[in-house]
Amino acid sequence: MRLLLVEDEVGLGAGIQQALKIAGYACDWAQDGAEASIQGGLEPYDLAIVDLGLPGLPGLDVLAAWRAKGVGMPVIVLTARSSWQEKVEAFNLGADDYVTKPFHMQELLARISAVHKRTVGLVSGELASEGLRLDEHTQTVWLGTASFALTGTEFRLLRYFMLHPGRIFSKTELTEHVYAYDADKDSNVIEVYINRLRHKIGADRIQTRRGQGYVFGGAVERPEV
Repeated sequence: MRLLLVEDEVGLGAGIQQALKIAGYACDWAQDGAEASIQGGLEPYDLAIVDLGLPGLPGLDVLAAWRAKGVGMPVIVLTARSSWQEKVEAFNLGADDYVTKPFHMQELLARISAVHKRTVGLVSGELASEGLRLDEHTQTVWLGTASFALTGTEFRLLRYFMLHPGRIFSKTELTEHVYAYDADKDSNVIEVYINRLRHKIGADRIQTRRGQGYVFGGAVERPEV
């Protein structure tokens, strides 16, 4: 999953971005509301975390601008403002959750996971599909009683597949959702990580669709390497 963090407080923003990376998220960080408004409308983010008191453009205006443009990514408001009126306004503008500062990072991580899973139609807290269970805390995948540790990229890639079973993704789409903006994005490297995942979870679970891309789950076809 690729996230957009919009926070102007440098120390807090850096800390949140680092914690999100450790938790297995690709995270871009914007410190200006006007910049975030543009960036969130151009890049395919899976979720945004937005402060309200931003330079350039207030956070609620950023949210309103996204929704006016039809940008439907989930948005979690993260702010020191805690009045019920501001919460109501944020939800009316299209916010999906509201977290007040100070906060515990584990709570924010839990809310990110819950909001995104609801967005893709998952009602269970556990991420499980095709006989696999993904432990998002240890970044380990379980197949029955066997477990396999995943690298950061393998984890991001498998989590994205498991959140969207049966959906076909091109290499470019997968690259956009598992790497941050400033990462060295080489879509050909995706093939390497898919092959590594196949060795760990079984070749048939990630299929190649010629001329289209890759799909996790669905009818079993012989994978092309």
